[in-house]
Amino acid sequence: MRRLPPLTAIEAFVQVARTGSIKAASQELALSPPALSRRIQALERFIGRPLFERRHQAVVLNADGDRLLQQIAPALDQLSDAVEVMTSNTDVLRLRLGLLPLWASQKLFPRLGELRTQHPELHLDIDTAAHLLSRLGEGLDAVIALARDIDPSLYAKRLDRNQVYVIGARALIEGANPITAPEQLAGLTALVHRDMPDTFSAWRAAAGLTDLEPLAIDHFDSGALMLEAAAQGLGIAFMHASHFEEARDDRIVRLFDIPVESPYSYWFACRPRALTQKPVRLFHDWLIATIADPGV
Repeated sequence: MRRLPPLTAIEAFVQVARTGSIKAASQELALSPPALSRRIQALERFIGRPLFERRHQAVVLNADGDRLLQQIAPALDQLSDAVEVMTSNTDVLRLRLGLLPLWASQKLFPRLGELRTQHPELHLDIDTAAHLLSRLGEGLDAVIALARDIDPSLYAKRLDRNQVYVIGARALIEGANPITAPEQLAGLTALVHRDMPDTFSAWRAAAGLTDLEPLAIDHFDSGALMLEAAAQGLGIAFMHASHFEEARDDRIVRLFDIPVESPYSYWFACRPRALTQKPVRLFHDWLIATIADPGV
């Protein structure tokens, strides 16, 4: 049987390949960066060729490294799964998942039956409390977060790109004095989500109305309540196109056809080492294949 490289070197290679960072990988493996680098160098000497391109504060797989990762990572994951099965006292896999309620109701829950069919052993503990990203590793295994970008020390996968819509009650366009011009928003209340504080200013700038000021700006931490407030005529919601389209609520309408790219996206995020845990990996792979926008 042909001699194999040390398993520790293989583990180091896969971790650096997945995180793209010696520093992040060393933290996940509880090693110093020099010790981790020595393991990578040992694997490269064993194979007889470099596996990464070294760049400033980052390492990127070269063609040989990418080919090796595709072949070796599944085998390492299977080995990890086998050990997990032998040392576990239960057949249930549990994922502690943090996410926003509106995304959960519009995107996740309509597809959860498919997840359960594919992975009946996987169960989700859902957490919708605030400060999702800061609680990774401290009560949460993974999160679906709404953000401009994600801390580079975390693993993150963008799930969508969106436009900002101006959403109001249907009565605003069908009443005696219909809203037909953006300037009329000066007399109305703007509704803004706390996790998307710049949606109004981004839309205002794109519309060329930098001096426009609404009557007031009310902040919400619930997208579902924002949509309900807009439907009740309590204000104009500045939200994503997907929020409006998935709501399928005849009481609300998009007020202006002004294309405005949102500065925010939904992201899947976790600590890099969490991807070695089977519940996180199963959910991540299913999410990317099933719900994530393939165009991002």
